[in-house]
Amino acid sequence: MTEHREEATVTRDGNVDDTGAHARSEAAARTGSAAEERAWGELVAAARRTVRDGLVVGTSGNVSVRVGDTVLVTPSGVPYDRLAPDDITCVDLDGRQVLGTLVPTSELPMHLAVYRTTDARAVVHTHAVHATAVSTLVPELPLIHYMAAPLGGPVRVAPYATYGSAELAEHMLRALAGRTGCLLRNHGTITYGATLDQAYDRTAQLEWMCRLWLTASSVPGTAPTLLTPEQLTEVQEKMRGYGQRP
Repeated sequence: MTEHREEATVTRDGNVDDTGAHARSEAAARTGSAAEERAWGELVAAARRTVRDGLVVGTSGNVSVRVGDTVLVTPSGVPYDRLAPDDITCVDLDGRQVLGTLVPTSELPMHLAVYRTTDARAVVHTHAVHATAVSTLVPELPLIHYMAAPLGGPVRVAPYATYGSAELAEHMLRALAGRTGCLLRNHGTITYGATLDQAYDRTAQLEWMCRLWLTASSVPGTAPTLLTPEQLTEVQEKMRGYGQRP
C-alpha cells in the first residue's frame, strides 16, 4: 500500500512550503499519463540499479526524469525496493507537486536547477564511494582517462554546502558549466543526459575514473601520468563519430 503523506512544494530557495496542500491533494493524487507512468517505471529501475551497482547505500542519492514540463523524481527517505507504480512522484519546474502523495527527494533544488539551465532530460545523483573520496582531495578530478571527454572535460568539484540547499544547487551549477557531470565536495556526484541511460552511464564512468585515479595515486614513490588538454580535445573530436549510425 502506498504511504500517504502531506504533499509539499520546494521553493526556488530550497525551502519547503506546504501551504495549500489540502487544496492541491486532489490534483496530486490524479493518475499519471501513459508517458509519465512509463518514465516512472524506468526511473525506479534506474534507482534500484544505483543500489545494486554500489553507487548508493540505503536511500542516499536520487534520480529524476523530465517529461514535458514536469519532473518525475524519487521520493524522500523511501527505499527503492519498496516503490510501486502508484508511488509516482512528480513536480513542475517550480517545485510544485502535481502528481503523487510522497514527498519528493530533499535534493529537488539540484535537480530542478539542472533542468532550468540545461537541455537535460534525466539527472542521476549518487553518493558513490570513490567519487566522494576524490571530492575531499582535489578541486577537480585529474585527467586520468579520456572518458572525461563525454563529461565535457576535467570534472570539477563543487564547494560543500548543506544537502538540499539553494547554496548547494548554485555551487553545482558553477561546477557544471560546460560539463555534464561534477563532484560535490564531501557529498557525491551528479550527472545529466539526454536520456536516463546516458545520465546513468556518465555516473558510472565518473565513479570508475575516480577509482582509477585513487588506485594509480596510491602507489608509493610514483605519480600517475595524465592526459593533456590537447589530447582530451582530440578525443572529444573523435567521439563525435563514435557509435552506430541510424
